Amino acid sequence: QVQLVESGGGLVQAGGSLRLSCAASGRTFSSYAMGWFRQTPGKEREFVAAVSWRGGTTYYADSVKGRFTISRDNAKNTVYLQMNSLKPEDTAVYYCARSGLYSGTLLQRGDTYDNWGQGTQVTVSS
Repeated sequence: QVQLVESGGGLVQAGGSLRLSCAASGRTFSSYAMGWFRQTPGKEREFVAAVSWRGGTTYYADSVKGRFTISRDNAKNTVYLQMNSLKPEDTAVYYCARSGLYSGTLLQRGDTYDNWGQGTQVTVSS
């Protein structure tokens, strides 16, 4: 079992930036792809971004493409989500998750992930 702890959320004005971090415990972090999802009350969880196990391939939801960047540092067991040009509609609880896959477009599906963090709140004011 892997424990995932997100940090870096907060309140920011529209147009601003935040960087989320997700620290993972365990020795298998570098063996699997990682992803970020988000959820607002009353809505289903939404895919945001994913990165392959070595970090060479990234995937993004159309709504964040060009504004968000996912990366990972396997030496530090950490995955990051750099969020720029934030919009009020980006407001959500953001979750990081570990996939059972190495890479691929199936990473956009939440059911391919088997470990989830507790989430961090991101609020973007207009």
